[in-house]
Amino acid sequence: MKSPFSGKEMSIQKEWRTMNFRKDEFNVLFHSYKCDETGEQFEDDAFAQLNYIQLVNQYREKYSIPFPEQIIAIREKYDTSAARMSEILGFGTNSYRQYENGEVPSQSNARLIQLADDPHEFKKLVNLCNTIESKVKNKLLHKIQVLLEEQKNTKFEKQLENYFFEACLPNTFTGYKMPNLEKFTEMVVFFTEKLQPWKTKLNKLLFYADFAMHNQSGYSISGVQYRAIPMGPVPNNFNSIFEYLANNDDVEIYYTTFSDGGTGEQFKPNSKREFNSELFTENELQILENIAERFKNTSTNEIIEISHKEKAWKENKDEKRIIDYKYSFDMN
Repeated sequence: MKSPFSGKEMSIQKEWRTMNFRKDEFNVLFHSYKCDETGEQFEDDAFAQLNYIQLVNQYREKYSIPFPEQIIAIREKYDTSAARMSEILGFGTNSYRQYENGEVPSQSNARLIQLADDPHEFKKLVNLCNTIESKVKNKLLHKIQVLLEEQKNTKFEKQLENYFFEACLPNTFTGYKMPNLEKFTEMVVFFTEKLQPWKTKLNKLLFYADFAMHNQSGYSISGVQYRAIPMGPVPNNFNSIFEYLANNDDVEIYYTTFSDGGTGEQFKPNSKREFNSELFTENELQILENIAERFKNTSTNEIIEISHKEKAWKENKDEKRIIDYKYSFDMN
């Protein structure tokens, strides 16, 4: 970005600032451009959005306020409109749509939205709403009944996802995203198709993709937690997840025994399984492409050494801690 005073390119500044949101104070790594001649600092739209997202994400986490993707998912599972959801929950006409677009609900409205996530509770709310037509109400009640039946059949899958991701809600250790096994699976498929990496390298590719996305947007891609172990950052519970993906034929894993007695696991594509790009935004896809391109000629040992230079690993390795996504802003 060029300075409006000198016309020269400005330097990027990052500094921790205390910012306020609804009478609460939070620390934000404030991003701005600085004119070296005048000392003036400026935000473009991207930096302003990133600074704001950091602020409100912490507020959402502190008060258990659902995130936009959760709010959208609740409505979509009932196949109804944002206006209808507002009507059932007793909000203003456009409130639900505004919450989906990023406006932060009040704590009372947040509790109602979370209540609506449970089909049993939403059924009560629909029955209490006397402003919607009988035909519409009956359609909604039928959908709710279908969901209640489906819950019985998907109980195992939900338990499995909770086991893999430890039933995490969006927080600073998930990159403020709900852990998403489907999306994480596609990330594994993507890097497998592109690079056929060994397991240790794959772990680093996933880490760099999620953290690069958080650095750019304030959100991760998959919502997966990463742990600092001696070989570098890895997805938490990665062995169990990879075993599940292989058994599910999402990827194929080939085992090689080396001369020193060690065993390596190389991920190769399943010829009947293609990467599903539709789950990702344009920016997320670009991040995946960038990471694949950056590390395509990097060996496993080299990417380990690169990851060992990251503050995210160095400050968490001794206790093998889960890595806070705030370290994305310190990535090399």
